[in-house]
Amino acid sequence: MKTLAIALIAIGAAMMVFTGFNFVTREKVVDVGPVHVSKNKDNPVEWSPIAGVVILAAGIVVLVAARKK
Repeated sequence: MKTLAIALIAIGAAMMVFTGFNFVTREKVVDVGPVHVSKNKDNPVEWSPIAGVVILAAGIVVLVAARKK
């Protein structure tokens, strides 16, 4: 239980600090015979810092519940 609580606290704190990330994919634009044209496309993944606060609070609740047992 304590391991889960610590993991939730760490993830919640990280989500409050880092509110998203980008990853890049390669898309084919033109593929005509020997000519291949592609471009890199940025794909942002974003979340609200409030989600981090909720996960952090859940971790604290689990940690307190684990101590009482």
